[in-house]
Order: sequence, then C-alpha cells, then structure tokens
Amino acid sequence: MRVVGLWAVLAALLAALTGPADVPGGPAASPGQVMDPGGPGRMTGPQDPAADRRRADAVIREHPEIWTGAEVVGSGRALVVALPGGADPADLARRADRASAVVARLAGPVRPLVLAPATTAQAAVLAAPADLTGLAAVAGAGRVTVEPVSFARLSPVGRDVVLAHELTHVATGASADGRTPTWLVEGFADYAGYLGAGVPVPAAAAELAAEVRAGRVPAALPGREDFAAGAPRAAQAYEEAWLACRYVAGRFGERALVTLYRESMRGDAGAALTRATGMGTAQFTAAWRAYVRTELS
Repeated sequence: MRVVGLWAVLAALLAALTGPADVPGGPAASPGQVMDPGGPGRMTGPQDPAADRRRADAVIREHPEIWTGAEVVGSGRALVVALPGGADPADLARRADRASAVVARLAGPVRPLVLAPATTAQAAVLAAPADLTGLAAVAGAGRVTVEPVSFARLSPVGRDVVLAHELTHVATGASADGRTPTWLVEGFADYAGYLGAGVPVPAAAAELAAEVRAGRVPAALPGREDFAAGAPRAAQAYEEAWLACRYVAGRFGERALVTLYRESMRGDAGAALTRATGMGTAQFTAAWRAYVRTELS
C-alpha cells in the first residue's frame, strides 16, 4: 500500500460482513500504546468548529465542480463532507466517531476528514491516484473517501469495520515509509477494524477458511504483490494478515502488536518482530500457520 491506502478492504470483505452485529468500541489507548503523533492532514484534540470549517472549505475548493450543495457535519472525532444522494452524513459522522474511538485504542487519536460523494465517478476523482474498484472506502493523507455504491451494500457492522480499517491507515501513515511489511500494515488495520465487531473468525476469513478446510494452509506470510487489486488471492492475503496480527495480540498482548508495528515503522521489521515476540521470521511463520489451521479448520 502506498501513501496511506492505495489498497484497502477488497470486494471480498463486503461479502464477509453482511450480518448484523454489535457496534465496535473499546477504551482509549494508554500512553505506552499510542503511535507517534503527527502525519499529513491529521488533527487531534477537541473539536474546533472554525478549524473544521477551514478544512472542509479547503477540500471543497479542490473540486468545486463536485461539491456543489455539500453538507458539512462534525462530530467529536470526525468531520464529514457529503453530497445528497451519497451516504447519510449524520450517520456517517456517528460511525466515523465510533471508529475513531476504536482506532485510538491502538494507534492514538485521529480526527479525519471523511468524504462522501454521491457517485462512484466522483469518488474515483477524489480518491485518485488510488483505484477504488471493488472498494467501499479508501484512505489518503488525512482523509477517507467513501465509494457510495459499495458502502451502501455493507451491513451496519461492515461499515464500522471498513471505517475503522481506513482510519487506522490515516492514524498511522506507516505505508509512506516503505519499510513496514504490507501484511503488518493491512493486518493491523483489520485488527483495529474487527475489534469488538462480533464477527466470527471463520466468517471474517471465509475465503481462507475454505482453503484451510480443503487442506491448503498458507506457506508464508503474504507479500506486497498479494494485496494488489486484481491479485488472485487478494481476499486471502488480507485474511492471512489479519490473523497474523490477531495471533500476536492474542499470544503476546496488544502492547506487543503495537510495539511491533511502531518499531517496524522505524527500522528493521525482522528485528522488530523478534523484539516483540521473541521469534525470528521462520519461527513466527510456523507459529502463525499453526494458528491459522487451528482457527479455521
């Protein structure tokens, strides 16, 4: 993923999130769990209506031909710019607010700008250069763009998961450094997305579960190319990455997962893995494979 989100939750995730479930939530992060502050376009702290209006106006000026008749809605942790015919701005602000609270548990406070255009064509312009094909939303520098058709197909819990996933990318900005493995970038975002969502593991990893039940356990952690739009096993790559991060948090604690992510951003990802888990890449991969087999068999 380049610059905080050229890839995100793929179309397969839409199918995995069609049932009702509880809204995610969680306590705020402790100081030891918060990512380093900063990042392009980020605004943290209490709501500032004047600053919100300036941010919204700046976005509207970028594409005035799109935003005629736009509505701006602020919440405690998010700011939404929406057009009639797209996602309901008040509902989207509430969901983004809750998703930001989930993200704060792991990645620190974030106050993103959520863009909700009325058409897929508008969303493609706003998200460029990201490819929105098959996506419900995609993150950019300090903002998340919602693709209205795919987003509308999601269940309520699916919308919350997708928003938390994308807001994690906004909060961390890790992919801009090129050092953090893609499986960790995407798996960490999905870990935040599924926190408290009540989605069973076999449902969230349905494509991978089908392979495991057929005796095909992944041999290695997914690489960058496995997450590319149109990759034959892109859905499974996201599921594998999520389960890798879920394994770390479950066995070593969320603090270890956050440490792994933070230290991978700063330098050698292999060394960060050893410091966080006590295992090298080969040992970790073997343990993750066993975990995948246990969770999905």
